[in-house]
Amino acid sequence: MALILNEEQKLLKESVKDFFDSKAKISALRKIRDEGKDLYDEYLWKEMCEMGLTGLIIPENYGGLNFGYVALGQVLELIGRNLVISPLISTSLMSTTVINTIGNENKKKQFLEKIALGEITVSFAYQEKSNFDPYFINTIAKSDGDNYIINGEKFYVLDANISDYIIALVKIENGSLGCCIINSNAEGLKTEKTEFMDTRNRGNIEFNNVSVSKENFIEIKLEDLDKIYNIISIGISSEMLGISIEAFERTIQYLKEREQFGVPIGSFQALQHRAAKMFIEIELSRSVVFKALKAIDDNSQNLSELASLCKSKLGRTVKLVTNEAIQMHGGIGMTDDIDIGLFLKRARVAQQSLGDYNYHLNRYADISGY
Repeated sequence: MALILNEEQKLLKESVKDFFDSKAKISALRKIRDEGKDLYDEYLWKEMCEMGLTGLIIPENYGGLNFGYVALGQVLELIGRNLVISPLISTSLMSTTVINTIGNENKKKQFLEKIALGEITVSFAYQEKSNFDPYFINTIAKSDGDNYIINGEKFYVLDANISDYIIALVKIENGSLGCCIINSNAEGLKTEKTEFMDTRNRGNIEFNNVSVSKENFIEIKLEDLDKIYNIISIGISSEMLGISIEAFERTIQYLKEREQFGVPIGSFQALQHRAAKMFIEIELSRSVVFKALKAIDDNSQNLSELASLCKSKLGRTVKLVTNEAIQMHGGIGMTDDIDIGLFLKRARVAQQSLGDYNYHLNRYADISGY
């Protein structure tokens, strides 16, 4: 397996990098945070949709580009580097993956075409505990004629407060699992915004006798649910790679500029050793992420193993790099005067999403037979 991008993927990454560097500066995150709004930059999102970023993993017959997950991973890496706040992760990574994996022809045509055009945003609601527990599902869907009546709660749903639709993971009366696609304005559906240190939009959702047509229910097998979790974990790892790279490069630049005792602090051997360790870990992480993304596109049989390897490795790398970045910036790194602390805040939340380092290390060991 060649761990290199093809020409189309390189061109995509270069064009998105130029776009984000000019239109998605970190000052935009500060503006959203300081104004205290639930929203993202709608003009930026519109341009992202026009560039086709919402359709990268959507088949061409549903209006997408069908570029695959390697291509989407490059965009997610750049989102990590620029700390872009947008519905891309919730809609184009999470929800599109769910519909691609388990959706029937009608549901794919109904939703994927609108996602590709940027006409709708969708959130995937799966978590019901404070920590990630993939099979803990107490949200119940009871049959009522042509509908299901849903009761339960979901926690920390990404973009729940701004999405047009919610894909809720539920359990039906016979114990089977499924996903209900619900309009966010449905009667009995209540969303409460939650505050996280990374300024992203999240909400807890309460379902109180929410009625959903059985046409909008899709049964899901455990192996398909595992596949969805694997893919999303790899996507989040791509973002963590971007966070690590940007935090590292900003730190190296600071080591070159900051002087102590009349010389740049980057000339101190102790800091050089620490920087070298970060560089090595980032380069290893690049390979792990690329291999995992390629495994998705190739429908590899060892996707679960690679997903947990990827998420555990990137969880450790991004923690190391963001911690060291703060340390090497010194006192000013602890303040809000410069941006380096924003990378640590996003990293801490991303580390916990769909299982932290310890969860995935244990899962990797189980899969590998240890």
